[in-house]
Amino acid sequence: MDTLNYIILVPMVYLSFAVFTAGIVFRIVSILRKPALPIPLNVYPQKNPAWLHALIDTFLMPAVFKAKPVMWFFLIVFHACIVLLVIGHIELIRPFAIFQIIEHDVFLGRGFVGVTLFVSLNYFLFRRFSSEARNLSVPEDYFLLILLLFTVILGSELDWARTWFGYGEMGAGEYQGYLTSLLVLKPDISEVTYSGHSFMLVFHVFFANLFLMFFPFSKMMHAIFTIPLNKIRRG
Repeated sequence: MDTLNYIILVPMVYLSFAVFTAGIVFRIVSILRKPALPIPLNVYPQKNPAWLHALIDTFLMPAVFKAKPVMWFFLIVFHACIVLLVIGHIELIRPFAIFQIIEHDVFLGRGFVGVTLFVSLNYFLFRRFSSEARNLSVPEDYFLLILLLFTVILGSELDWARTWFGYGEMGAGEYQGYLTSLLVLKPDISEVTYSGHSFMLVFHVFFANLFLMFFPFSKMMHAIFTIPLNKIRRG
């Protein structure tokens, strides 16, 4: 078990980030090397700068709001939670005073960000069983959502376990020690594998690793291409 924990928490993490980075570079290069298509620019001409409207289209999604307001709500909530999760994970490496305005012990949101993400992901998953979305869905869509669900559930449980089951011995300092050791290429998992709920961390990292490796080859690449594509639409 110790060997398996080490494989997941160390070499698999390095592998996942390597695949994630190389995959994104490969996808971008392969797209740039394709022959240019005669795409009409300025499809939605605006008086204001096109980049401004591209950013509005990307982050506020007005077209989705007009067509499907319920889905728009969950999309906004989902993306806001993703931003908070990124901040929270950065905080586990280096705390920032500006985020301490919202009182929290280990992770920003105290698990509620994860719960909100869980609700949003369930909405995206179950809507695919409706006749309209089911006809457009492929196995990749379900796999991606289920992968994210497992990652989110286990990540939230790491925080909830501290209060629900009294596993308070593994806190921010231990997570920071583990993540910092990975960054300086001197991996040390001793501080995060002795607790009774360390198995949650191992499974959380396992599914997160799978997600990172799958990301460049999935529809999640829209996160990279959305702003440039919206800029093309705006001219």
